[in-house]
Amino acid sequence: MSRYNDARLAAVAVRKSQYPPMDRIEIAFAGRSNVGKSSLLNLITNRKKLAKISSSPGKTRTINFYDISDSLRIVDLPGYGYAKVSKSMSAGWGEMIEEYLINRENLVKVVQLVDIRHAPTKQDIQMYEFLKHYGLDGVVVATKRDKISVNEVFKAKKIIKDRLEMNEGEIFPISALKKTGVDEFISFLEDLAGRCKSE
Repeated sequence: MSRYNDARLAAVAVRKSQYPPMDRIEIAFAGRSNVGKSSLLNLITNRKKLAKISSSPGKTRTINFYDISDSLRIVDLPGYGYAKVSKSMSAGWGEMIEEYLINRENLVKVVQLVDIRHAPTKQDIQMYEFLKHYGLDGVVVATKRDKISVNEVFKAKKIIKDRLEMNEGEIFPISALKKTGVDEFISFLEDLAGRCKSE
């Protein structure tokens, strides 16, 4: 399966005026702090340091835009739900994320990341309900797939589906460490980009 080897950082933004031009469709990654958004981005682009990975949760405080092909951009949103971040700072991130999700016209889908080892948290559920309200739901990446057994993967997918009340959509169990599950997810990205381009 091909990787998006020519990916590059297109913009770093904290406000709308800093967004890049709407010259391609955008798919955003959303999830709790330290769930693996940067690791997933590095995995699909076959790059080790395209997105900086931090051991400190809550480190990403900007919206980062990555051009990964001539028709597709991945948008890495700040993580939510980290307790050590002040309420005022967390509220600021929330406003920044909402502004992007609600008003970005070329945003076609949000991929929500959850940790496969645990049931979705209250914040995960709130985020998915928000995405559902705006028609951006339906795709979940369950990270850290290598931490549980094959049998536990099936159970975990059912728990995620039930907790988020997913009526339809897909759950992709992925391990950035073992590089498993990524081909199916890249196929999804390519199919979605292809459909949007032909519309």
